[in-house]
Amino acid sequence: MTSPSPTRTSPLHDRHVAAGAKLADFGGWSMPIEYAGGGVLAEHEAVRTGVGLFDVSHLGTATVRGPGAAAFVDSCLTNDLSRIGPGQAQYTMCCLPDGDPQAGGVVDDLIVYLHGPDDVLLVPNAANAAEVVARLTDAAPSGVTVTDRHAEVAVLAVQGPRSPQLLAFLGLPGELPYMSFVTGLGGGRAEVTVCRTGYTGEHGYELLVAAEHAGELWDVLVENGQDEGLRLCGLGARDTLRTEMGYPLHGHELSTAITPVQARAGWAVGWRKPAFWGREALLAEKEAGPARLLWGLKATGRGIPRPGMAVLDADGTRVGEVTSGTFSPSLRTGIALALLDTAAGAAEDAELAVDVRGRPQTVQVVRPPFVPSRVR
Repeated sequence: MTSPSPTRTSPLHDRHVAAGAKLADFGGWSMPIEYAGGGVLAEHEAVRTGVGLFDVSHLGTATVRGPGAAAFVDSCLTNDLSRIGPGQAQYTMCCLPDGDPQAGGVVDDLIVYLHGPDDVLLVPNAANAAEVVARLTDAAPSGVTVTDRHAEVAVLAVQGPRSPQLLAFLGLPGELPYMSFVTGLGGGRAEVTVCRTGYTGEHGYELLVAAEHAGELWDVLVENGQDEGLRLCGLGARDTLRTEMGYPLHGHELSTAITPVQARAGWAVGWRKPAFWGREALLAEKEAGPARLLWGLKATGRGIPRPGMAVLDADGTRVGEVTSGTFSPSLRTGIALALLDTAAGAAEDAELAVDVRGRPQTVQVVRPPFVPSRVR
């Protein structure tokens, strides 16, 4: 019998413990879910109105380097890298290839940092990083090297309307277009890649730094953030924030059984590209129309939808399933993302129900985001 892999910890683990974090396993990593002194609701509010600091070092990092590295990545992943240039980042997906029984299903969604035609950085999800690296390694042409740097790089997220002021205190560049990145010095001497990205729907940044310098960068952010009302935030708030925006989470809205077409993520597919993994299957599904589509649900009563709960029509017939559900701190009601059968004819503003522990709770069908986006 194979023994389970040990839970990994962030280079900031001791700081989280000292700050009173509640820790839990996330993608094989022990990460903060919330901190003492406020919890998820206070952390969520800090990001929406001020500034929050997250450790997201569980996210993977990998480099793809060598002659034609960017072109190789472009031939594998869904989005069209020709849409961006060096110094820009792009959301994309790694799908199962044509010929696979689940062709077009999503192995992972990730961010590509384009440094140049021969140098690409990938940031996949924690649980899927090794799989993405393995698939690219197997497919890489001679001269192109894929290197897993998961343990070498820490990722911090500074999110909220006061985030530019915090970066200015560190002397880091904050006046960046959305989905662009630069490298600067932060925390004194550590080289930091600053990218105008995030997973909260607010103006924010993700900071990539060598793991051995993560602690000093964290400390400087915490110290200088006091005047900006900085709050340490865990993955609980990250989840409520991203759900309010309708952002997908792999394993919920995307998976090897859920395609970009079903998840309304076709905007991240380069449909005119000659090649990417799962292209023919996705083109066929797009042409025929998917059997199910992702919608938002907003509770009109007190029940809170949760993942796995059945969505019912007026006759009580099951027409879908909740993929993510939570209490929205901004709207003060339950919200959810759900895959609904297209044959059921769900439409915006329609009334359905969610089976909350045996009791149908009325919900309204909506198009996310549930609250306005302020990323730009």
